[in-house]
Amino acid sequence: MATLATQNISTSYPQLLKVSGNTPFTSTLLAIATGDESSVSALQISTLGVSSSGTLNSVGATTLASSLSVTGAATFSSSLGVTGAVTLSSSLGVTGAATFSSSISATTGTATIGTATISTATISTATIPTILGAVTFGSNITASTGTATIGTESVNTSTIGTLAVTNTATVGTLKVGASGPRLTAVSYGTAAFTLSTVQPHNLADTTTGTFALTGAALGDIVIGSIDSLGSTTGTVQIITSFFPIASNVIRYVVNSKGSTAGTVPAGIIFATAMRFTA
Repeated sequence: MATLATQNISTSYPQLLKVSGNTPFTSTLLAIATGDESSVSALQISTLGVSSSGTLNSVGATTLASSLSVTGAATFSSSLGVTGAVTLSSSLGVTGAATFSSSISATTGTATIGTATISTATISTATIPTILGAVTFGSNITASTGTATIGTESVNTSTIGTLAVTNTATVGTLKVGASGPRLTAVSYGTAAFTLSTVQPHNLADTTTGTFALTGAALGDIVIGSIDSLGSTTGTVQIITSFFPIASNVIRYVVNSKGSTAGTVPAGIIFATAMRFTA
């Protein structure tokens, strides 16, 4: 009050602050104004709380001991520490670190956060932008609806409705269905099927031989085909059998009723070996 010591009341009271109007200080919010009410501030106070009709700015860290309710956009350039619940009906922009010890409930709007440490998050609808780098999830990802397009995924358990992979997906063990088997290895290869690599058909119309299939092992299920067998080569009945006899070695047996004895229709063997566990 030293700056008012030498002034008259009539000239100094506009420099003092008061609640606007003649209403006493009560539970109703009243704006703070100058003594002559020539200027009314955006700050409103009452016996129950404080409000601002304009911009509310906090230069340093802001810590809220209770809940925070924001109906408009909230932008924080520094850290935000909230021990209670946070409900946002509009957007939240945090350029610094954001630490929430309680839940975050985003009913509408958009939340843009640089770094966030969140103990519990309840989100009704989330729109996530494209992730360009690798993403590692320590726990489960559950996508009940929609389509998930993932470049690189490293997870313990992932339940996905529709998975679209634009590049290459590498899977260690693939479980098919809720109680289905687990596919642990798949090998694929081709081999020449010519007179120089296989036995000619004998009088019983049977030929057999082996070929290399890298990665195959005993117990694998082998599915194969030969592109030169069929009605166009004169065969009328075809029975093919493929099975591993050693690591990386597959034996085939072909019964081709109708082929000329001593001949082999030249072609290519296509084979896939699959390994399953319960």
